[in-house]
Amino acid sequence: MLKTEGSASAYRAEPPDRYVYDFADGQATMSDLLGGKGANLAEMTRLGLPVPPGFTVTTEACRHYLKTGRLPGGLDAQIAKHLAGLEQAAGRRLGDADDPLLLSVRSGAKFSMPGMMETVLNIGVCDATVAGLAKRYGDERFAWDCYRRLVQMYGRTVLGVSAEEFERALIQAKVRKGLVPDAPDTALDADALRALTRRFQRIVREVSGQEVPQSPREQLSGAVRAVFESWDGQRARVYRRREGIPDDLGTAVTVMTMVFGNLGGDSGTGVGFTRDPATGAPGVYGDYLSDAEGEDVVSGVRNTLTLEQFGALDPDAYRELRRHMATLEEHYRDLCDIEFTVERGKLWMLQTRVGKRTAAAAFRIAADLLADGTIDEDEALCRVTGEQLAQLMFPCFAPSGGAIAPIAKGIAASPGAAVGHAVFSSADAVARAAAGDRVILVRRETNPDDLPGMIAASGVLTGRGGKTSHAAVVARGMGRTCVCGVESLEIDEQLGTATVTRGRSAGIVINRGDLISIDGTDGSVYDTEIPVVSSPVVEYFEGHGTHTGDPVVAAVATLLGIADSRAQLGVRANADTPADAARARRFGAHGIGLARTEHMFLGERRPIVERLILAESQQDRTNALNRLLELQRADFTGLLAAMDGLPVTVRLLDPPLHEFLPDLTELSVEIAVADATHQPVTAERRELLAAVRRWHEQNPMLGLRGVRLGLVVPGLYAMQVRALAEAIVARRGDGGAPLAHIMIPLVAEAHELELARAEAKRVLREVDPGLTVSVGVMIELPRAALTARRIAEHAEFFSFGTNDLTQTTWGMSRDDAEGAFFPAYLEHGVFTASPFGTIDPEGVGALVRAAVKRGRWTRPDLEIGVCGEHGGDPASIHFFHQAGVDYVSCSPFRVPVARLEAGRAAVLARREAAGSDAVGSDTR
Repeated sequence: MLKTEGSASAYRAEPPDRYVYDFADGQATMSDLLGGKGANLAEMTRLGLPVPPGFTVTTEACRHYLKTGRLPGGLDAQIAKHLAGLEQAAGRRLGDADDPLLLSVRSGAKFSMPGMMETVLNIGVCDATVAGLAKRYGDERFAWDCYRRLVQMYGRTVLGVSAEEFERALIQAKVRKGLVPDAPDTALDADALRALTRRFQRIVREVSGQEVPQSPREQLSGAVRAVFESWDGQRARVYRRREGIPDDLGTAVTVMTMVFGNLGGDSGTGVGFTRDPATGAPGVYGDYLSDAEGEDVVSGVRNTLTLEQFGALDPDAYRELRRHMATLEEHYRDLCDIEFTVERGKLWMLQTRVGKRTAAAAFRIAADLLADGTIDEDEALCRVTGEQLAQLMFPCFAPSGGAIAPIAKGIAASPGAAVGHAVFSSADAVARAAAGDRVILVRRETNPDDLPGMIAASGVLTGRGGKTSHAAVVARGMGRTCVCGVESLEIDEQLGTATVTRGRSAGIVINRGDLISIDGTDGSVYDTEIPVVSSPVVEYFEGHGTHTGDPVVAAVATLLGIADSRAQLGVRANADTPADAARARRFGAHGIGLARTEHMFLGERRPIVERLILAESQQDRTNALNRLLELQRADFTGLLAAMDGLPVTVRLLDPPLHEFLPDLTELSVEIAVADATHQPVTAERRELLAAVRRWHEQNPMLGLRGVRLGLVVPGLYAMQVRALAEAIVARRGDGGAPLAHIMIPLVAEAHELELARAEAKRVLREVDPGLTVSVGVMIELPRAALTARRIAEHAEFFSFGTNDLTQTTWGMSRDDAEGAFFPAYLEHGVFTASPFGTIDPEGVGALVRAAVKRGRWTRPDLEIGVCGEHGGDPASIHFFHQAGVDYVSCSPFRVPVARLEAGRAAVLARREAAGSDAVGSDTR
């Protein structure tokens, strides 16, 4: 949809007086201004947790910088003032040669964007301060490790030097020390790190033509600018489009006193979750890496310890960590994701946020917190989304019974079943997926630049990393299956191979293009295609087993029940066959909102429709109509039986005419070739060509279809109405309770509807004078929406066909536009999502609102529905709730999603009206 809602346009227009806030001055509800990271650091400070002192530069400063290319006036002075406060609190000064203060600079947008923007650590170390840093901590190796990290981060982030340049130099340094290239960085001593730092400085100078500043204040200013600029980086833009985050929010910058996890075995850094982010199971989960700093723990470059193993290594720090994690979960009333550092036995809390989780974990956590009284029913409903429920309905692997053994096992980082061709680069994943292939992205470890490939892939497989690695966190957020940390796989991304090095499968090689399967639920990797089966949630809906022992299925059932009790929108299904109708009913549909009769005329029935359209005599037309009458009556009888007691809305025939006629070009070529080669052509074939030419249209999507076809082809709509009426009478005779409606498609003028409705009512009376079948209209043209007041004089209900309404409003074909110019429009920010997937509120949505208002002005009790694809889209359902629509209709498999979102829409609308804002919640 167009980039309009949820943006920063509502922020104050005048420049603020204050761009910097100490952690002690903020709170969690200030995420618009301080970003999620800054707001939550402020909240932890208020709670008394051990947070290193720091301050936050606001998102307003970022927006000013991105708009003007300059930092706002007064920002430097405000940073200097707050920096002086940090120096006083620490008893150290930035740039002091004898006892330097070091700082970290991190991004922090309102919504979590893991790994998408920049971080610079160890601001303040330079030639003049490195010796003082070594003296303070009594560790020369540590000081040079900090310095080389600063040069590496600053060079890449601020000065644009490729990460590969530094990686090559690092490998060369290891080789010179007699180490293998994959040896941990901790194997390099002080002399090697000093030499590596100087090599890094030369690389920066040679590649960028600039130096990493020796002035710590210049380092700080450059890092702040780099974080601001990273908001508009390619990977950040891609992530925002994927997650629906507005482009103009901007990021805050947090500046924090450095604490060091790279001071030896009694120090380290870690990431934790207060519950399992993959399954939702209670407990403490996470990773810890001793003698490490910053991003090491999530980068996957070294294998981590579990938090339980950390507890054995440092019991005191672990116990304190558990207390703080319990405090945070109780305060935020949700799964919390935390980052921490241990500096020589002292625990520091560096970040917290409401943690990203899989769809399964989201439902289980919401149900568990509801059950223990932590949250109420409305809050539980707001903790899950229709998109997450859709993920739970995806297929999973069929039980193999031990017949198919995995070739390797890793960490189950994001559940689901994924099958695809192995690819070893993000670019290859994007290209092959665009060509229609399913792919699995295989990497040693992913980094933010791999985001396009992760979006394109069905699943992600890495040789390194754990549940908090970049691959795991991003895959969970996107609903992608992910297996991480497969240590027995030696992955060569240049050659495009992954070789099993250990176990009974040692020696097996996965080559680029091979079909593989990964199981994100148990971490298994297979070198073949594994069959998939319905998910337990779908099995539950189908009634093939209650799955009462499955906590996720139980949670889905509980939360859907709550949603149904809150919803004001009804949910119906688009179904054309009795089987689809029966499935929709099992999935909780309240009836059929759209039965597309043209789908009933395809296949072997198509020639009958062709004979009807091309009939040149009344007898030929009558014969075709009589045959179609039999078939339609049977179709409608089956639908009414499947939905007995619930409404069934039958849309009369609405195909572009060319779908039922031979192709003009093919038929012309056939006869022309026959004539040129003196082959006989039957008179019937020549008559057919003449008839097809008479009916040929240059633009059939805007031609003879819908109500126009019903008015022009004699007896067509009357036949369909008669078939439906006779099916109703027959169903009643069998003791059923059929409830049917007739919908006239593609109406643009009230008189069209008046004529079609009169004929329908006449036929209904002929079949049974007592039949009361309502006749309504499908609003799918802008003119119909704008003249809804007059159309409602003849319509007993409205149903919006938003597919065609979007096409005719935008003047673009949904079948052609997405491949032609949608990618460019997404890139340029014209769209944040396809208007065919999510309703365009300013254009198509305005027409919907106008038609609702005008239709009900004429007929206050007018029932109004939606039967386009938008009826199953979560964001669109919220719009339809606000627009005053009575029900939405969608495909059977999307019915549970629509039910959930209908309930959420009611709760969120009520909360918005009341001004509710739950601490830490992110209900995007």
